[in-house]
Amino acid sequence: MRRRRLGLPIPDPGTTLRLVFRASDDPDLILSAPDEPVPRSKPSLAAGVRVMTLNLAHGRKLAFHQALLSRRRFAKNLRHVGDILRREAPDVVTLQEADGPSVWSGSFDHVDSLARYAGFDFILRGRHVAVGWPLVLDYGTAIVSRLPVNEEQSVRFAQAPYDTKGFVRATVLAPELGGLVDVVSVHLDFLSRGTRWRQVEILQRALVDRPHPLILAGDFNSEWQDTTCVAWLADVLDLVAWAPDAGEPTFPNRKPQARLDWILVSEDLRFDSYATLSDRVSDHRGVVARLSRKTPASSR
Repeated sequence: MRRRRLGLPIPDPGTTLRLVFRASDDPDLILSAPDEPVPRSKPSLAAGVRVMTLNLAHGRKLAFHQALLSRRRFAKNLRHVGDILRREAPDVVTLQEADGPSVWSGSFDHVDSLARYAGFDFILRGRHVAVGWPLVLDYGTAIVSRLPVNEEQSVRFAQAPYDTKGFVRATVLAPELGGLVDVVSVHLDFLSRGTRWRQVEILQRALVDRPHPLILAGDFNSEWQDTTCVAWLADVLDLVAWAPDAGEPTFPNRKPQARLDWILVSEDLRFDSYATLSDRVSDHRGVVARLSRKTPASSR
């Protein structure tokens, strides 16, 4: 399949990337320790890598806005998310609307807290919005992983005055998928189709010449049938989706009508399972898939 190059330059990341190896103990951690030991391996002996994507909605769950909640409420909400991560036992998770210390969401690092609670040793958080005192906002996309991280990147799109979106990429070591694999957590604009189009052009240019298989997951704010985003990216990056025309809506959570949250993978990877989760921890539903590497016989 021919891959197209576009003339739009990749912008300077613009915000700081936060990468943590083996999340350390923090006496100010707001989430209490889990009641049982954190699972360090998948509950199944089946080969493959489990991938999950979830828009965290700044930790507000289904509340109208995060600024209306208490710090204790954020801790409770994130513990619920952490319990889901422990239950599903993914190897790698892509997160969107993932907060660092922000005044509107409890002033603590949501990603670091989740990683420690659920037993992830590697944390990658892109600061696509970073505002200092007195407002103090710090959020973006993130990846938490049990697989070792070899390389990382953060890009803030900045394609409009209101554009707060971006992506992070972690190259992880996944022997069950053949070695090094690029994992990307992306969040695209929900307001403007034109802004979203410019964002996917940047994303395509950043990923098209990468030498590794790709797992591209997140909140695309776009359905397969839309003329931009998901299907276009799948075409130009040689990616596939699980049953793209088969429904699986993810938004809004209570009565989902649109499939906005996607996991796209390189054609040499295979979906062994796929599920949209019904847990109400965000206005979006989470998605989890188990992936394996195609054998030569299965690629025919």
